[in-house]
Amino acid sequence: MDFQRRGNRLPETAVTVPGPIPDGEVQYARIGDLRLETGELLPDITLAYETWGTLNQEGSNAVLVQHALTGSTHVSRGSTAEDGWWEGLVGPGRAVDTDRYFVVAVNILGGCYGTTGPSSIAPDGAPWGSRFPFTSLRDSVHAEARLADRLGISSWYAVLGGSLGGARALEWAVTLPHRVRRCAVVASCAASTAEQIAFAQAQVLAIRQDPHFAGGDYYDGPAPTAGLGLARRIAHITYRSGAELDGRFGRLPQDGEQPLSADRLRSRPGGSAAQRYRVESYLDHQARKLVGRFDANSYIAITEALMSHDVTRNRGGLQEALSPAADVEFLVAAVTSDRLYYPEQSATLAGALPGRVPVHSIESALGHDGFLTETDSVAALLRRTLFPPVGAR
Repeated sequence: MDFQRRGNRLPETAVTVPGPIPDGEVQYARIGDLRLETGELLPDITLAYETWGTLNQEGSNAVLVQHALTGSTHVSRGSTAEDGWWEGLVGPGRAVDTDRYFVVAVNILGGCYGTTGPSSIAPDGAPWGSRFPFTSLRDSVHAEARLADRLGISSWYAVLGGSLGGARALEWAVTLPHRVRRCAVVASCAASTAEQIAFAQAQVLAIRQDPHFAGGDYYDGPAPTAGLGLARRIAHITYRSGAELDGRFGRLPQDGEQPLSADRLRSRPGGSAAQRYRVESYLDHQARKLVGRFDANSYIAITEALMSHDVTRNRGGLQEALSPAADVEFLVAAVTSDRLYYPEQSATLAGALPGRVPVHSIESALGHDGFLTETDSVAALLRRTLFPPVGAR
């Protein structure tokens, strides 16, 4: 969808309650106004979501899967032809078996995949743009709780996610612990660190300093694609390990290009230098993919929500903040080569959780993105812990 041009409009066919929608197709729910953590009121919120499987009569088999920063509701293929971003994990016979569980995925507040965000149409008929208020991860939890109410879900069998999704899962378990029985926090942490905030600030400024950003009100003109592309390049470097980049690209030139040529000084509009190393071409490719599918204002809104992530905010120290979740069964896992969310952060979180919570390792040389790519390892871990085979518990 061209969010920059058309705005994130609610389709005319949007529904407010679940109907006979096939697995993996986007649905919409209007949940009303929400008083945000900042005290502002966000009116007439729409949440986009997808479901797989069937909610049982007791409403006890529901699983909430939380997406990462630029992820969508499309976790698994279902009845559609498009693969999901955790395709090997969710589905019939998989670790999160949709023959047993009712899986829900919701687009985060501030997003651009159908949930109310900066590109959505405000009550005055124009896109929210620069007027869209700051929304925190806790705000998203409260919004998702309203959707759960409408779906007939009083408590989740499990809430799970990686990266930003892991932070959202943790906030669910601490904010509404009576509604979460199990929680998986993968490649995430209890609070964003100064380093993580620093990387995020560079990405946000890359967008805001794009000449086409127009203070966030660019929907009637050119979109800030160069800034968004640069933000993606910065982010993607942190998603992969140095060893993976060296092993995959080294210092090799892109095919047909000569990085040591004098033409290197001649930059292409909106892109890297014309004569590139392969790693530069790779980052250009990642930037183009995101620019074609994501709204720059949503990137800022969700990034700033993640920057603010701190489970202890207004809750005391870490152990005190986590204490309400004493009855929640936790799974904490880290990617061994992660250089954005270090395994030590997972250890800090696990050590402060009530009870004895081990830290599980996802072996990967890839870096942070290992939580997405090592689906076999993640699936095996989930089967050993929160989603055992029938009769194993």
